[in-house]
Amino acid sequence: MTTTSLKTLLTGSFARFLLVGVLNTLVGLSASFALYNLFDLNYWISTFGGNTIGAVVSYLLNRTFTFRSNASIGSSWWKFGLVILVCYGLSYGISWLLAEAISSYLPNARTSWLHNGAILVGNGLYTIGNYVGHKYFTFRTHDSKRGRAS
Repeated sequence: MTTTSLKTLLTGSFARFLLVGVLNTLVGLSASFALYNLFDLNYWISTFGGNTIGAVVSYLLNRTFTFRSNASIGSSWWKFGLVILVCYGLSYGISWLLAEAISSYLPNARTSWLHNGAILVGNGLYTIGNYVGHKYFTFRTHDSKRGRAS
């Protein structure tokens, strides 16, 4: 990796996305764990509720700070929502299936531990999927100097 590409990575949209992601993750993950552990809601309601709260924070900060998008709210909010829903279904579905598979090998493992682990794994998959989806779909802009989408 060259110095220029390292600098771009550390100061570009990916670095800003990670910074926003830390805040967004703290908000959304805290809400998911609170809904699951304090309010005793099921896995799906807890993760969906936490991610919905985090998504509002994410949209506002990613639109203005991360991708510095000029896309109108009307043209970007539905794309943002679509990416969020697809990433949510895939990432938390995969992590749920993984937890269920592990439970068959560890029948004495507490379900709550497996589901808490699934929430963490799902969150990692969700974060990666969201960056790719928002960079190349939701907030995609055309770079006229390079003749390509960025």
